[in-house]
Order: sequence, then C-alpha cells, then structure tokens
Amino acid sequence: MLCPTGGAEHQDAGECLLTVDVDAAMGRALELAAAAREWGDTPIGAVVLGPDGGLLAEAANEREKRGDPTAHAEVLALRAAAAAHGDGWRLTGATLVVTLEPCTMCAGASVLARVARVVYGADDPKAGAAGSLWDVVRDRRLNHRPEVVAGVRAEESATLLRAFFRDRRPL
Repeated sequence: MLCPTGGAEHQDAGECLLTVDVDAAMGRALELAAAAREWGDTPIGAVVLGPDGGLLAEAANEREKRGDPTAHAEVLALRAAAAAHGDGWRLTGATLVVTLEPCTMCAGASVLARVARVVYGADDPKAGAAGSLWDVVRDRRLNHRPEVVAGVRAEESATLLRAFFRDRRPL
C-alpha cells in the first residue's frame, strides 16, 4: 500500500508509520540500470534505503563486468548496505528497491537480510521470485517475510530491458 506522499507504508488506524519515497528511489535505480548497459550487463539497478528512508547503498548488475554469476544488483546493494548499516548483516527496517522482480537468489538474500520491504518495477514471469513464478519472499515456511510492493515505474523498467534484449537478439 502507498502513503499519500507516494511512499511504501505500514498502516495502523489509517496512519502512515513509515513513508519511503519509492518513486525517487526507483528513479535512481533506473539510472543505475541504464548505466549497466555501458559494460554489457542486463540493465537492472537496486537501491537500499535505511529504516529512516535514507540511502544506504546502491548498485547495478555487474555479472559481466566482474565475471561473477552472483553479482546481481540486489546482492551487491544488500552487501554494501549491510556494511554501511552497522547492524552486521541484518537490514531490519530497510527497503530494497529494484527495477526488476528479484530472482530466487536475490529474493532469498532479501529474506535472509531481514529487509522490511521489497519494492520492484517490472514483473519477471520467467524468473521472478516475488510473486510471478515463485514467491520466496512471502513463503510462510520461512522465518521472515518482507512486504512486497510491485509495479513501481514498471513500464520504464520494462522498456530498458526490452531495448537491451532487442539489441542483443536477432529477430
């Protein structure tokens, strides 16, 4: 659910307990995603906001750049956020904002990091693990389940991805 100010929220008696400017954070994630194309990576960007809504970390996909299959934008941003947050690996109260629905690895990392919410842009029907193909983040068998806010600036995210793959795949 979104607060009137455009942020993700939890509601109690109709009041916004926490407002996070997801539109602005997604805007930054989209900028990071666009930059990933420069080094040949799939254009996915991620931003981690702290419990107060301030920026903790950000990253773009760097699988090609690093030659590392785990160098997804979400994983890189979560690692950097954990280092900056000062509570070890726990990102309690944090928000992960990412341009594409997280895959199983990234959804699992979000759960294990104890983020409060995952906000994403475009759905990923082929590999999405926040509701499209799987729903790792809300699996009741796990000990933590982040709130999920889907579809934030989804068309912009999808447009970046379509352009990237159109340029790489012959028709």
